[in-house]
Amino acid sequence: MHRLVHAASAPANAFFQARTTINGVAAICDALGGLYLPESRTLVVSDLHLEKGSASPRRGMMLPPYDTIATLRILEAVIARHDPATVISLGDNFHDRTGSAAMPENFRQVICSMAQGREWIWINGNHDPDGAHGLPGASMDELRHAGLVFRHEPSRVDGVGEIAGHLHPSATVRRRERSVRRACFATDGKRLLMPAFGVTTGALDLRHRAMNGIFDRQHLVAHMMGRDRIYSVRFANLLG
Repeated sequence: MHRLVHAASAPANAFFQARTTINGVAAICDALGGLYLPESRTLVVSDLHLEKGSASPRRGMMLPPYDTIATLRILEAVIARHDPATVISLGDNFHDRTGSAAMPENFRQVICSMAQGREWIWINGNHDPDGAHGLPGASMDELRHAGLVFRHEPSRVDGVGEIAGHLHPSATVRRRERSVRRACFATDGKRLLMPAFGVTTGALDLRHRAMNGIFDRQHLVAHMMGRDRIYSVRFANLLG
């Protein structure tokens, strides 16, 4: 929940961001979990998993029902910081097919306020393949925009210029005689995999077999989301 604390604090300093390029397009990794493309004024987030707290009881699990408002407050902060013209949410925007239809009206109003005066794109994910209902913006399976392609699941055959989500990447390093694991933006310069934005989402280590074949590991860098900054670490220096 440290992101929620930072979302309510003073504007970020230079340590709170990491600059990179994806297939020649400049990008800023923000420690709140968003990726900003300054040339096109585009903000990208992924795997919000809104309404996970309300969906979990239907599956026999009980979670605190505060995940949606916490995630939206962080999203408000990253939008206020960058003032994007376009917001792209890369799938699993809701935790299940009924999430957008069942979301309480007060949360809808928060999204409507954020979307006012902006283009808003909902990319469909495996959790919410039917799109976002009753909310501003357009739903689609894939988007080509600003010289890049935006989709939920990373492609195994067409990944150049891709920004994707789905796998919730994380990385582990050793600091001060202990290992530290953090969600991360992962990129080899050709494509980028987004961290999960939702406050109750899990994460998958970059060395997990599900990550095999996605990146050129010689050029892979993890931009790890620390408590007060982003740490950029080459894959060779990560713990296995």
